[in-house]
Amino acid sequence: MASVVMLALLFTANGAFAQCKEVVWPTDGAQRAKAEESKVLYEDAKNSKQYKQALPPLNWLLANVPQFHSSLYINAADIYDELASAEKDAARKKVYVDSLMIVYDMRMKNCGEDPVVHNRKALAYLKHNINEQPAEALKLLDETFKKNGNNIMDATLVPYFQTVRLNALKFKNMTDVQILERYDKLMEIIDNKIKKTQSEGKPVDKYKKYKDDIDAILITMVKVDCDFVRANLAPKYKQNPTDISLAKKIFSFMLQGKCTDDPLWLQAAETVYNDPAGQKDCGLAKNLGIIYMSKDDFEKAEKFLTEAQGVCTDSQDKAEVLLSLGTLSSRRGKKSEARELYRQAASANATVAKEAYEKIGDLYFNSHGDCAKKVNQADDRLVYLLAADYYQRAGNGKKIAMAKEGFPSKEEIFLVNYQPGDTKKVECWINESTTIRTRD
Repeated sequence: MASVVMLALLFTANGAFAQCKEVVWPTDGAQRAKAEESKVLYEDAKNSKQYKQALPPLNWLLANVPQFHSSLYINAADIYDELASAEKDAARKKVYVDSLMIVYDMRMKNCGEDPVVHNRKALAYLKHNINEQPAEALKLLDETFKKNGNNIMDATLVPYFQTVRLNALKFKNMTDVQILERYDKLMEIIDNKIKKTQSEGKPVDKYKKYKDDIDAILITMVKVDCDFVRANLAPKYKQNPTDISLAKKIFSFMLQGKCTDDPLWLQAAETVYNDPAGQKDCGLAKNLGIIYMSKDDFEKAEKFLTEAQGVCTDSQDKAEVLLSLGTLSSRRGKKSEARELYRQAASANATVAKEAYEKIGDLYFNSHGDCAKKVNQADDRLVYLLAADYYQRAGNGKKIAMAKEGFPSKEEIFLVNYQPGDTKKVECWINESTTIRTRD
């Protein structure tokens, strides 16, 4: 097939630079007539999907009026793309694809639309050559990203990393470092696109989806566990602890690796939570509060849980925050305050009510040492009766049985003239009444 040879010769022959924004006809009368005829012929053929018939007049225009208009190259790319897509013979298909690439090169040489046209060329090459020439496809995509930067077409983002994966897994020609360099570049570009889109008041859901898709591809190539994060990402983060994009990666990967007790994860999580460009996240605020509480850092635990009260809007989330605040107060020895928070949690959402009642039961069960006056066993053991009352409301049979072991005996209530069924008030910090029962 001669078309690709002819186009190659045209590409090397032309070198003038123009924008091709205005139609440029030949000045010679006969040449103009031929150009007008060729334009009509190739456009009619294209519109009727007779793509092979469009080639002679199209190629004449490319040869003789290379700066005619950018639409000439747009139509030429469409025609060769259609021919390549429909061709079953591998040799003929290659000719069409090679011609398509030359059309893009001619457009860049004659019209100067380099970055965006280079991007379109890379996508076209990817479409037709990804399986046959993945290394060349990646090289072309790398050049496209270098030329376009943040202006890279959205349609290039995920396919780029898919090309990285093909090279890495099928041909084993990429190191983890090379993969991560491209990953970092992609994420930085997407973050910049998100910022720009947000500044225009437009939704960014598709970009978040891109990031999720790219993360999913990454973990098929690189073992992204906690050790990987510590070795590869932690040093960068140490140098720039305000890097939101890097913090998000550390946060996400260590969360997947289930090492959220690592101080690195906590630091990254706080950076993500405090992102000035983002919104405070209810779930993250809750989890940070719980983790800091588990580390006995009650000051930070209170800070995040208190913030969560304002950030969370769902009733169940709010109730869970109240439960955690109650536990924090309990850990600090503030039992009355803890009980009030548990009661608020039970009222806030029915799904957490049983847990709240169980926790109140725990408060009472563990108050025997604080409240025992050591005058008689019957009164000192009333806290276990109250604990059982709340375990009953929680539906926790195991803890009911545990509390029952602490009930007074028949002999102990007989000594103070109590009868089963009597109502007695537990004083101390509790000030709540219960019904006399015995353990035997």
